[in-house]
Amino acid sequence: MKNIIQNINKAFDNRIRLGIMSILMVNESADFSTLKELLGITDGNLASHAKALEAENYIVVEKQFIGKKPNTSYRATAEGKKAFQDHIEALEKLISKS
Repeated sequence: MKNIIQNINKAFDNRIRLGIMSILMVNESADFSTLKELLGITDGNLASHAKALEAENYIVVEKQFIGKKPNTSYRATAEGKKAFQDHIEALEKLISKS
């Protein structure tokens, strides 16, 4: 069983990080408000989990102003997409072995 779970990525253990990456895998980018609404989480939860994914170099956080309003958007990196795909494949293998 150890070989089956060795490719499961701890960065995606949390449901919020899993949700962020899932959204970013099918969208080029997503802004803070969109992620917050889709995931149904607080500002602080989103910020802390995004920071954890950014620290792993799985997402890029881009901050800018649109008019006078701040806007934060998120994009999955190539490394993040590969890591997430590997994670999903590991989960699928685990499920198929059950």
